[in-house]
Amino acid sequence: MNLKGTAHVYGNDIDTDRIIAGKYTKTLNMQELADHVFEDLDPDFRSKLQLGDMLVAGTNFGCGSSREQAPLALKKAGVSVVIARSFARIFYRNAINIGLPIVEIKDHTINDKDILNVNLSTGEVNNLTKSVIYKGADMPSVMIDIIRDGGLVEYLKKRGTYQLTK
Repeated sequence: MNLKGTAHVYGNDIDTDRIIAGKYTKTLNMQELADHVFEDLDPDFRSKLQLGDMLVAGTNFGCGSSREQAPLALKKAGVSVVIARSFARIFYRNAINIGLPIVEIKDHTINDKDILNVNLSTGEVNNLTKSVIYKGADMPSVMIDIIRDGGLVEYLKKRGTYQLTK
């Protein structure tokens, strides 16, 4: 699975409240979440973001509360992948479960507006602007399959192991 897009670079310790403010977490309207993503961190983010663009961050991305709305808002807004030096564990799992691709690269020199090509299967991020290839942390194949299928629910439906209870 290859993804290509423009990087939008932010710093360390971006918590879930900065990704989507708590006042928007009561809605089931995914477009409303998307419309307010990063609103407090970067009010211009939504106007800069093009479908398929990539979010790049420093350490501890997604720290804070365990709200699933944070990765949902990013995905619905059109972010194709989040690349960070490290992720908060709950954000990492929530992103996988809703099918938002993530790549952990401990050391990178990606700048804002760099053009990136990400191979999720290998974890490689090719910075086409700088002609540099980064190797991301290995991700278990089952997690790649969950992302490829669009999230955990779709993954389970596809394999016939998802059942609704009454």
